[in-house]
Amino acid sequence: MDLQQVGSIVNNIRSEVGKAIVGQEEAVELLLTSLLCGGHVLLEGAPGTGKTFLVQSFAVCLSLEFGRVQFTPDMMPGDVLGTNLFNFQTNTFALTRGPIFTQILLADEINRTPPKTQAALLQAMNERSVTIDRQTYNLGDEFMVVATQNPIEQQGTYPLPEAQLDRFLFKVVTDYPSRDEEREIVTRHGRYSAMPKIADFAMKAVVSREELLQARALTAEIRLTDALVDYIVEIIRTTRRHPEIETGASTRAANMLASASRAYAAVCGRDFVIPDDIKRLALPLLRHRIVMTPTADIEGITSDQALRDIVDQVPAPR
Repeated sequence: MDLQQVGSIVNNIRSEVGKAIVGQEEAVELLLTSLLCGGHVLLEGAPGTGKTFLVQSFAVCLSLEFGRVQFTPDMMPGDVLGTNLFNFQTNTFALTRGPIFTQILLADEINRTPPKTQAALLQAMNERSVTIDRQTYNLGDEFMVVATQNPIEQQGTYPLPEAQLDRFLFKVVTDYPSRDEEREIVTRHGRYSAMPKIADFAMKAVVSREELLQARALTAEIRLTDALVDYIVEIIRTTRRHPEIETGASTRAANMLASASRAYAAVCGRDFVIPDDIKRLALPLLRHRIVMTPTADIEGITSDQALRDIVDQVPAPR
């Protein structure tokens, strides 16, 4: 596989998603970037902004198994992972697999379930495997979590802990559409009050598992110069000494920024990373990995503002 074929895969997925989704270019672009480097994505937005529908449309374009978990406050880890049940006919225990045994997992409203159930995803997201009763099961290299959460309603929700957030490659904020986009959405989907059905848009899979793995292997070889490695490291280290940031980004964040920059370069059709790739990805990749100081919170200074300040401060290599 070459870079031109990767570009064809990217364009085909964009075209198929565009049959059902209006706008959301940034979210689609970051989902594609995450797909090429094997990362997970957290979508945050107000109710009714198309988060779930976007993930479903994206999954249809891939020849991968799709699963969904609708998180609720009464869910237990076993509801996600599965459990060993005793078979009275064979006198043995057999694993009843949970919804996590899939390739593309939609973790819908992930902040509505308690921390112990959220933590059931930690090993799966980090190692692409799960351990049940001391037995480890591999989920496959294609395993990808796309989670959604609503930032407005706080009653009955459980904020994701930092260790969980750090597993997500990107936190994508889905905003309201523009007026023209909203008019187009109403024109397309305004016939029914319920969410449209994916089957109504004649979407099809445009990339196979083998093509995806080949594209990822090619993406991993995208050129990242020593100067750009230094640039990434300096951005990460600056988050740890910024006066408005209490806890900066981890070393995992530096590795992820390097990997995501390679994938984003491939999405853009290049076999090399440029400083603008790193600048473009710094906010969605780091906004959920830093903790602001209490003073900054009182003054209304957001993580995005602090990160923009850091990107402006750190000199980019020529």
